[in-house]
Amino acid sequence: MRNRAGEIVRTGSSETPVDPQHTLFTVAVRDYPDSEEGFAEGIDDQLAVVREWWSPFRHSPAPELHSRHDVEQFLERENLRETTGEALVLFITGHGMAGKSSHFLQLPRTDEVRKLATAIRTSDIVTAALDSHAENVLVIVNTCYAGEIQSELSALHKEIRRSRRTKCKLDVLVTCEHDSPVQVLRFSTVLRGVWNRLRTNAGITTPHLSVATLMTEFENELRTDAAKEKHRLHRVIDGSGQTRTTPCIPNPGYRFVRELVGAARRQVATPTDDYWLDRATGRPHEVDSGWYFRGRKHLNQQVAAFLQPSRLRGAMLVTGTAGSGKSAVLARAVTLSDPFFRESPTFKAALEEAETGTVPPEGSVTCAVLARHRMAADVAADILHGLQVAPAAPGTGEDPVAAWSAQIEEHVQHAEGTVTIVVDGLDEALEPDRIIDDLFVPLAPLCSTPAGAVPGQRRDGAQPAGLRLLVGVRSSRPLTPDTLTLPAEEEHSLLDALHRAFPTAVVERTDNPSAQEDLVAYLHALICADGAHRDTALDAAQVVAPLVWPSFLDARLAGDQLRSTADPAAAVAEPQWQRTLQAGTTGLLRRDLRLVAEEGLPPRVALALLRASAYALGAGVPWSIIWPTIANTFLDQPMEDPDEMIEKLLSSRLNGYLAHDHEDQRRVYRPAHERLAATLRDRDVDLLQEQEQA
Repeated sequence: MRNRAGEIVRTGSSETPVDPQHTLFTVAVRDYPDSEEGFAEGIDDQLAVVREWWSPFRHSPAPELHSRHDVEQFLERENLRETTGEALVLFITGHGMAGKSSHFLQLPRTDEVRKLATAIRTSDIVTAALDSHAENVLVIVNTCYAGEIQSELSALHKEIRRSRRTKCKLDVLVTCEHDSPVQVLRFSTVLRGVWNRLRTNAGITTPHLSVATLMTEFENELRTDAAKEKHRLHRVIDGSGQTRTTPCIPNPGYRFVRELVGAARRQVATPTDDYWLDRATGRPHEVDSGWYFRGRKHLNQQVAAFLQPSRLRGAMLVTGTAGSGKSAVLARAVTLSDPFFRESPTFKAALEEAETGTVPPEGSVTCAVLARHRMAADVAADILHGLQVAPAAPGTGEDPVAAWSAQIEEHVQHAEGTVTIVVDGLDEALEPDRIIDDLFVPLAPLCSTPAGAVPGQRRDGAQPAGLRLLVGVRSSRPLTPDTLTLPAEEEHSLLDALHRAFPTAVVERTDNPSAQEDLVAYLHALICADGAHRDTALDAAQVVAPLVWPSFLDARLAGDQLRSTADPAAAVAEPQWQRTLQAGTTGLLRRDLRLVAEEGLPPRVALALLRASAYALGAGVPWSIIWPTIANTFLDQPMEDPDEMIEKLLSSRLNGYLAHDHEDQRRVYRPAHERLAATLRDRDVDLLQEQEQA
């Protein structure tokens, strides 16, 4: 982490474990007799940030270097040329000298008129690393005129055996051009800034970085065009290309993503495991390990019954209004059915507290995919990946959706037993009608028993093949609670289209009047989660539930707010709170935007950042420089300290309004629900409006 001064601060109580397969060599010359003031301290600062970044590496630092013999002795003693392992990083810093045909590392005892005898050619040190036995090598040369090394190094690079040049990632970076000096503190200052950027707002999700990414982030940290022209990194040997990551560059912002589900559902678990987990638990924040959802007994029993081994085929549609908990019901089934998840000690309570008949059989969900912001072809490919089947390359002019739907059909027909596919967020897909017509309809026969067939019997005697399809889709409430008849204006809705595709499908609604009791149970669990408010939580929940019904989204937002109040029951009795609840998502968001000012985050800035996430395409908006840039379009002037503002947003009460995902190897953020995103995109709604005082 970093402190207020931007200095690197080590987190945790123990040192980073050292990997013997990764080695860092540092060659630094600092004790020149005529060095300017602060030079030695600048070299030390460079070494400090390099050691911090590559702290997982075994470090072999050169001792004080005064002569050419000292350098050669170090190379020999540390056996640099024979180093093995997965990664070797060499950092060279000190005064550089440009000769007529070579670049030299100057030493305190160097005679400038006898460079060959008293200095050392920088290329000799660099090639010692490049021609070692390490599988991947990165060299960084930070000396004056370092670009001078390019021509001689290019020639020497050809002397390395071809098999090594083609199979290993060998990269060399220099910090300046052939005719430019370096500022001794510039490199360490910028590299430290890059280190901090990667730890926080870059949001890169891979454990290692590519050389191109390091160069890009370094250039971004330089800020001005003049600084970029003068101080950017230059690549003189390219062995890993633009996109391939290298184990020579650990990502300081990498977070290990726990796998909550097994291999059969890994496409869902990575990167969208938190999507299912957030909805299955009802937690308001990703750092919250509680399991809050209560009630929904009938719905959960119906889903669990649908997933029993005796139910070989069929379709179930889980539907309801926006925010009424469709995804929570499906997510609960996905997570609780997975063997790996069921073994997790963290969520053991989910099984222990489950009501009778509400837990689906272990392994009963084969794969689960999220259709949100996905094309029909994307959903088909995701299903195949979830089934552990590689999507076949479509033929010339062939529709990939049709091809992959046929591939899914073939897989189900040859499967031993029933295949269960869960698709959530159909209404949020980019091509929902096409998903139904071109993907689901061809699979519909597999969901019903063929005419004349004997259920549970197959000619070869094996367990019969079949498909169970479980779909989550939004729809308006029917005219009466006891009928599935839709209003006339929704005659051609997605739910109606699904009815036509699966006429015998079981339909379960999440917005029936009985859901009020479930909301009370959920709110009660949220409000007294930390052991507080046990005397008043139930009273508050009973007041809130009818006002927010049927929205579990609004219940989550209200419950999160109420558990931070001194007396939840007294709070919800206030007229101002009543108006907030009656205004639904908009009212709760307005209240949080007003209160977040107490946490040092201006409401206008907070709203701009939230709106930027709502307008982001794909899985969400990456932090980096993109989130602030989009947010600035909603402000009258550029945001001051954008990284600090985003840090405050993510650590504030507004964090509960965001979900995170991973896209293009970046951590991205989006509103936690599509209904919330729609509210943020509606520019006619004044979310900064001051509420009337009671």
